[in-house]
Amino acid sequence: MYYELATLTLPFGTTAQAAQNVLAYTSDTAASGELLGCWYSDIGQLNQLLVLRGFDSLAALEAEQQRTRLSADPYGCGSLASSIDRQAYQAFTWMAPLRPSSESGISGPVYEIRTYGIKTGGLQHTMDLWQEYLPPRSTLSPCLVAMFALQGPLRFTNIWAYASVDERSRIRGEAVAAGIWPPKGGPAWLTTDMHSTIALPTVVSPLK
Repeated sequence: MYYELATLTLPFGTTAQAAQNVLAYTSDTAASGELLGCWYSDIGQLNQLLVLRGFDSLAALEAEQQRTRLSADPYGCGSLASSIDRQAYQAFTWMAPLRPSSESGISGPVYEIRTYGIKTGGLQHTMDLWQEYLPPRSTLSPCLVAMFALQGPLRFTNIWAYASVDERSRIRGEAVAAGIWPPKGGPAWLTTDMHSTIALPTVVSPLK
């Protein structure tokens, strides 16, 4: 499974309109892929709209990225957003495809989007460790997807769902105390390039 995570930086107070524009753009008959998440940042860099789409093939992802590249109004927000950053990803090879809330049962309403830089040669090690350690960790809270970037510096992004910000803090502490997270030896493969965003769903987001 392949994904695109787009980050739109918006003027204050325009998130609701931008979300509706994104829905129209991703639902257009010319579009490929499936809208999975459309969240606004609540903790981290503010005034951002984060749009996650899924694709069955790399060709479909590349075709949609080219459509956006050539569009005079990408995401319906060309005149609204001050910047649009689009990142292409492939899911960790053993992960099942992410589905909308109505199909997967996964719901937030709090989502944490974490990105880590990976040291040279560390991608396969990271995927193997996550495959071993994620099942027990997921009993505490679901990981929607872990995916590695297809362009730019070596890095991966993981998205988690929580019932609240307080629950996120409690669960993360519980996982560390129980020794089930982070994967033993995993941090040794990571760089210091790390960042996290807490995001909440807009009304158009399939993942609520």
